[in-house]
Amino acid sequence: MTTRPEQVGLSSERLARIDSHLKGSYVDPGKIAGALTLVCRRGRVAHLSPLGLMDRERGTAMAEDTIFRIYSMTKPITSVALMMLYEHGQFQLDDPVHRWIPEWRNLQVFAGGNAPAFLTEPCRRPMTVRDLLTHTSGLTYGFMERTNVDRAYRKLGVGALGKPFSGDLAEMVKALAGLPLEFSPGTAWNYSVSTDVVGHLVELISGERFDEYLRRHVFEPLGMLDTGFFVPEEKTGRFAACYQRGPGKQLLLMDDPLKSHYLRPPQLLGGGGGLVSTAADYLRFCRMLLGGGELEGVRLLGRKTIELMTRNHLPGGKDLSQASVGMFSEIAMRGTGFGLGFSVNLDPVAAGGVGSAGEYAWGGAASTIFWIDPAEELIVIFLTQIFPSRTFNFRGQLKSIIYPALID
Repeated sequence: MTTRPEQVGLSSERLARIDSHLKGSYVDPGKIAGALTLVCRRGRVAHLSPLGLMDRERGTAMAEDTIFRIYSMTKPITSVALMMLYEHGQFQLDDPVHRWIPEWRNLQVFAGGNAPAFLTEPCRRPMTVRDLLTHTSGLTYGFMERTNVDRAYRKLGVGALGKPFSGDLAEMVKALAGLPLEFSPGTAWNYSVSTDVVGHLVELISGERFDEYLRRHVFEPLGMLDTGFFVPEEKTGRFAACYQRGPGKQLLLMDDPLKSHYLRPPQLLGGGGGLVSTAADYLRFCRMLLGGGELEGVRLLGRKTIELMTRNHLPGGKDLSQASVGMFSEIAMRGTGFGLGFSVNLDPVAAGGVGSAGEYAWGGAASTIFWIDPAEELIVIFLTQIFPSRTFNFRGQLKSIIYPALID
């Protein structure tokens, strides 16, 4: 599956700029411990390069099979899992969520006040499955620190940094029923725990526990053998350390791979950000998407479903800069729409960088990124472990290097 870049219309000389840039600008100065970059075109890997260290404290080199915390790159996988049930006729996108979660039948919208004495008003319409898949649900994240609703999430430990929720997925969903929405569903976009709720819908609709559903219907069929909600004991030697940028721009250890909570099965199976994976595994997932739902004879979704998922579903055809009520996204907001689990490039000029209209993407909190460009038959996966994801603009820099490497 690996090939010379020129065999798939890419320049070796220009792709070499990826390593020289990352090494000279980030690895050598100690801004990151290490990184792994993968470029695949027309089903063949043209560039796969581990750089630096996966564990600085132990001097362990980055490797092609290093296991990473992919955080929100979990979201597209969870969205695919739910849409597989869509293809069995189990729901329609505009079905109300309270069909499966009765506690959510009479959700209210924040109008003022503080918890627990919120002032609220009724939703204009019920929350739908589409709202969850597109982050137009009115839900939020505790780490946002923007509104009184965000603050209430932090007190519960829902989507908060450093204070995990103390229960399982079903208990988290029940707890959210007691909090108001940020806005009436379908009227705006806000990054949120929506995809965690999508994972719970997978459980409720399929009758299987979420991790088991993913294993049986996604990971094993696609051969994603290193992807899951925890790192088994026999694989701990491949698990990367996770870092954060501390005071004075120092690189600080955030999660020791030999002491991490990822070494044991979690109580809460987070469909919004709980998975670990490898470059090879995530490539198989991306190749399935680019292949119209099929990889090497295994079909997860139909071509038309993938087309539906990767179109802009934001109200009124807006982009994220127009639809979002919050300031956080894993991708630039201008010129970018949102589909069913992915951002969608609507206009490369408005987005401010080279690329193609129709490319879809997302990223994770530890600065992992991917994008898929159907027009160029291109997949790019970049994996590192530095928190938060806005520390460096790896996506923009890599796009400015990789797209000029196209030679046909």
